[in-house]
Amino acid sequence: MLKDYKYRIYPNHEQQLYFAKVFGCVRFIYNKMLADKIEHYKQTETMLKNTPAQYKKEFNWLKEVDSLALANAQLNLDKAYKHFFRDKSVGFPKFKSKKTNSHSYTTNNQNGTVSVADGYIKLPKLRKLIRIKLHRPFVGLIKSCTVSKTPSGKYYVSLLVETHSAFA
Repeated sequence: MLKDYKYRIYPNHEQQLYFAKVFGCVRFIYNKMLADKIEHYKQTETMLKNTPAQYKKEFNWLKEVDSLALANAQLNLDKAYKHFFRDKSVGFPKFKSKKTNSHSYTTNNQNGTVSVADGYIKLPKLRKLIRIKLHRPFVGLIKSCTVSKTPSGKYYVSLLVETHSAFA
């Protein structure tokens, strides 16, 4: 059974800059891939299968952030695209705005790249651990985590944990 746990994190200045980069890169890759899909469809009337890896040659700064965050942006776009073609009332996928206050990215746990221990959380591509307020303990394997920032500047992490409940 999958359960979600949300905790407050306290990144230092360097980590906040990294999060800002990731939020920007995820938004950029989503918008770039959506624009390319639209352009390709206008020209050929076929669906374009593109990946974030194709853009790393042209935009070197995409290599600085977690590749799984970019891959999850691609999955979100593909999901939005498929929903539109399945049900037109859903509406066509919209471009992500720099001006909105919803900043977040999701990354997956591969071989312990995301772990929590002693009041700190380890995330991919970050050298230093981030302080976390673990107000509610969890038992199980971390599948993925979503880092988000509120308009007031607070950072949170949501951990998707696979638990083995006695009731399930």
